[in-house]
Parts: sequence; structure tokens; C-alpha cells
Amino acid sequence: MTLSTNQKRIFNAIDSNQPNSQWYNWQWQIKHCIKDLETFEKQLNIELDEEVREAFRRTVKKFPMSITPYYMSLINTDDIYNDPVFKQSFPSPQELITTDYDMTDPLHEDKDSPVEGITHRYPDRVLMLVSNVCSMYCRHCTRKRQVGSKDSIPDREQFEKGLAYIRGNTKVRDVLLSGGDPFLLPDETIDWLLTELRKIEHVEIVRIGTRTPVVLPYRITDELVEILKKHHPLWINTHFNHPRELTNSSRKALTRLADAGIPLGNQSVLLAGVNDCPRIMKALVQKLVYNRVRPYYLYQCDLSEGLSHFRTPVGKGIEILESLIGHTSGFCVPTYVIDAPGGGGKIPVMPNYLISWSTNKVVLRNYEGVITTYKEPDSYEPIFCDRNCEKCNLQLALEDADESKSVGISKLLADHNDTISLIPDTNDRHSRRDS
Repeated sequence: MTLSTNQKRIFNAIDSNQPNSQWYNWQWQIKHCIKDLETFEKQLNIELDEEVREAFRRTVKKFPMSITPYYMSLINTDDIYNDPVFKQSFPSPQELITTDYDMTDPLHEDKDSPVEGITHRYPDRVLMLVSNVCSMYCRHCTRKRQVGSKDSIPDREQFEKGLAYIRGNTKVRDVLLSGGDPFLLPDETIDWLLTELRKIEHVEIVRIGTRTPVVLPYRITDELVEILKKHHPLWINTHFNHPRELTNSSRKALTRLADAGIPLGNQSVLLAGVNDCPRIMKALVQKLVYNRVRPYYLYQCDLSEGLSHFRTPVGKGIEILESLIGHTSGFCVPTYVIDAPGGGGKIPVMPNYLISWSTNKVVLRNYEGVITTYKEPDSYEPIFCDRNCEKCNLQLALEDADESKSVGISKLLADHNDTISLIPDTNDRHSRRDS
């Protein structure tokens, strides 16, 4: 890949004595994150309005800025104030507006934390915060209370506290690694942490939430992928919010992960002025699926401090789902959720397709507005459930089917089976033996 004009200008402004290949070094990108206004303007070769400059100075005192050179290179400087990349990365004075409904920790992650670094909200899964470092400070971050306050990576002692909690809770079958960004950890730490989690017998699934394929795609190195491949089953969720974020570099990162057999999902946040448009979201989900990323969640923007200007009415999310359901492939449609304030968890919100129902029929409508009926069964006698599963009338076989079972002649031919003959149930000789 060759650098774009924007990228060449930024690279030369940062490090003209180095070869261009350094641009693709993720550690070089982290080292040269843009954190001040003068560098931002110089590297993009622009001069912002004085009103914007003054507002920036006020905002960063509370909510700092940090942008990777790569992500900044995606900004369209010809229409900078309307650019979705600019809006997600550049501080706005609207972040200083606090409404009556804003909360420091709207999801009660701190209150649902039994030990440092662990949030345990759902019965069978936990969130493990493994890094407080991000490659970029997203302006819509739900953990805005932590942004820039303490860029740090927990030490092994803190990791061990979280691991000990997981080991001691046998109901936990799913662990989500989050942060910050887990992929800002060194390779050896990622390998060690995944190894320790894989040693816990009741942990079936490990998930990683990362925005590096979006803002720092060069972090997805061959070496990292080789580490991840050792720890299947592993799932990764990305965070693309706009079609313009799917560049050649991000596609290459996604390809590496998908080719390694890692299922990929995407969690978008509905953001006013960024992606609150049915056409934009349709383009995004279709591009994601083309790159083997399953749209997973579309989040209503949380009630975190400083995000009021990003929030849309819930009706906007419903409108976007109406434009997707029936109008594109079903697996392109994310689940639209509101993460309930107070730690109530994710609540799905859907358009209303069930119009009415009676004893014998339900009335439905489809994506075109066609109204139809579905006939209920005339006679349905449910099995009374007294929660006594051992005596259930259903075939309550929850374990995997045993493919090693042999039947008929194949049983006689199988070396692993001791059967030497097949005897009909009506054989008189054996009936006499039994009697």
C-alpha cells in the first residue's frame, strides 16, 4: 500500500527523516498521537476558526484529545466541520454541557464491580477491564469519566485478582476483555492472559472488544494473529460507526482476523450528525458483512456526561431498523439496544410488527406494510413444567450427540465395540434365559 496525500503530509510533518514504512508501525503511530491543537492544524495543513480554537482549549482541560496519525489522515479537510471522522475525534465545547440526566457512570460498572477490573452484571459472563489505554480518545466514549485520567496497564497482581474471581465463580462461562483497548497490551501479555483464561475449565468463550481495526489497523500484525489463533474459541467485536472508516488498511486488518478463523462482530453507536441516517447505516452494515464482520449491536448513545449532543431520539434508531429489515440481508441487521441506566443491561428495541392477536390468530405486518394473519394451532396442550427436569417428558438431552455409537452391522465391524452378535428381541432361546 502507498500512503495517501494526507498521510504523506502528516508523516513528513512528524518524522521526515524516517522511511515511509514507519507509518505502518503501530507503535510509531501510538508514539506520535496528536494531542494538541497546533500539531493538529500543522499536520492537516489547515487553520481552524478562532471560535473553534478557543472552544478546544476549554474542552481539553476536562476531556483531553488523542488521535492516531492514521485516523486523523481520514478527515476530509474540504468539509471538516461536517466530517464524521472529525466529529468522533476532535473535542467539541458541547462536551462541557451537562444535562439533568447525565451520569458519571450510567451503566453502574463501578457498582457492579466485585473486585477491581471486573464488572459482573449478567449471570454467566463478566467484563474484565484489562487496559486503561486507548489508541484514540473517542468523543462519544461511554467511559468518558476515565479518558485521559490515568493511561495505564494493570500489573499481573491486578490481573490475578480478576482471574481469581473468575476461577471462583463456576457459572461464568463467557469473559469479555475490554478497556481501554485490550490490543494496546503487549503481545506477550495478551498471550499470557488468554492462556490463563483458557486454563479455567468453566470458561467456554473469550471475547475481545477493540477499536484498533478502525483507528489503528496496523496493530493487527501477523504476530498478534498467530497468538490469537492459539486460543480458540475466541470472538472479537470491532467498533465501526461510519462507512468511511472502512479503508484498505482496516479491510486488511479484518481479513487477517477472519482468515485466522476468528468470528467478527461490530458494535456501532448511533451518533447525531455522524451516522443518524438510514442510507449511511445501510452502507455501513453491508460493507461490514462484505468484510466478514457481522453487525451485532446498534447502541443508543449512553447517558454519560458530555454526550448529550450525540444523542438521537429512540425513534431515529427505529427508523434505521425499518430501513434495514426486509431491505437487506437479515444478518446485516444489528440488534438496536438501549443499555439501561443503573446497570439494567441491554434492552432490545424493535419496530412493532405484531399488530394484534386473539385466541386463534395473530395479525402481523411486514416491512412493506402488508398486513397478514398467522393461524394459531386449534389444539395445543403444553407440557406442565414443575421444574423437575429429571422427569421431563421432552427429550432433555443437552449434551452433544455421541457420534461414536454404531448400529447394526457397523457395530460388529467397529474395533471400539465389544458386540459379537446381533440378537432379535423375539429370539426364544434368549427369552428362556431371561426367564
